[in-house]
Amino acid sequence: MSFLRISDRKVLSWCLYDVGNSGFATTVMAAVYPVYFREVAAQGLAPNLPAAYWGYASAIALLASAFFTPILGAMADMRGSKKQFLFLFTTVGVLCTAAMAAVGPGDWFSALLFMIGGTIGFSGAIVFYDALLPSLVPADRIDTVSSQGFALGYLGGGMLLAVNLLMIQLLPGTLGARLSFLSVALWWTLFSLPILFAVDEPPSQPRPDDRAGPLFSEALRRLASTFRDIRSYRDLFVFLLAFWFYNDGIGTIIRMAAIYGSSLGISMSQLVGALLATQFVAFPFSLAFGAMAGRVGSKRAILIGLSFYIVITFASLFVSRAWHFWVLAAAVGMVQGGVQAISRGFFASMIPKGREAEFFGFYDISSKFSGIVGPFVFGFVTQILGSSRIAIAILSYTFILGIVILRRVRKE
Repeated sequence: MSFLRISDRKVLSWCLYDVGNSGFATTVMAAVYPVYFREVAAQGLAPNLPAAYWGYASAIALLASAFFTPILGAMADMRGSKKQFLFLFTTVGVLCTAAMAAVGPGDWFSALLFMIGGTIGFSGAIVFYDALLPSLVPADRIDTVSSQGFALGYLGGGMLLAVNLLMIQLLPGTLGARLSFLSVALWWTLFSLPILFAVDEPPSQPRPDDRAGPLFSEALRRLASTFRDIRSYRDLFVFLLAFWFYNDGIGTIIRMAAIYGSSLGISMSQLVGALLATQFVAFPFSLAFGAMAGRVGSKRAILIGLSFYIVITFASLFVSRAWHFWVLAAAVGMVQGGVQAISRGFFASMIPKGREAEFFGFYDISSKFSGIVGPFVFGFVTQILGSSRIAIAILSYTFILGIVILRRVRKE
């Protein structure tokens, strides 16, 4: 495959970071840690509380990162420190992930604290990782490179998850699961090195002389100005609004799928296996979405993916056996990476030059605030009704509203 022959060393280094942090996305966010939390850390809680608490903690983590990442994004643009912030948040994520190996039976509160810290590190790092893309390649290559990063990430995250699944099956008790969390920390660290050493820091944006002052205050002023000005970028603003809705559904499915399956009585090995299949299905389909976007346009490619997501959310109502979950996981893999990759590239193509980290901070705050609602609604509905089925089906509204608003974006 020509994709595997990336000749540009800097582009490859950028893509490899997606391989590293995807270990956290697959093992910690999606597959092993949610089930470990329900079956081990949450021992002693009422049956409907683990899923509810997991949803609330996910919302808290996204809310925390949503507030400060745009400000730090503005500071990174002015200081030329995108890579420094990338390293900082990666370190936080790695340390919290390693600490998960110490979580034992009944340690549900510590387990949630480490999940919150790891999610903040993961989410914050993505802002500055994404912000390096517009200065790395020309505008006509952004969709392709973004899709390559997602595809490599799914492949790498899937490979690590496969190793972790073997450890869980072969090692006694909870040892395999605990070692899998350590493996994520090491994996993330290893694949973070190329981007830190090989990718150049984009030039900083100097501050005007008449607005010199403390950098943090300057960042707040610049952020407030951007909030006022962003409405003049009409297509970008409308896209962010659409993204706010549909990314809520995507993120909630990623975070709640395993704990939803566990609540239905599906075993950890079946859940992890199905979510592993998602990674390997997502690899070719992420590339396929990049090719499709080149033919039909980025907006239309996203709309196709969102329509498929609506079908998935309603199909989740009928999941009752392990093979049902496998089919649903494969269906998610067909659209998950493609929609995310094309969305990132679509947004990057509309960013004003020199304000990449600041605008990707807005992109991130949009995704984080949107991600707060879905997990919270999932947790609330599950706690009140005692069932996760309706909570999953309700997510269809996020994709419906996303489609309606995205159709108003004029840029093709």
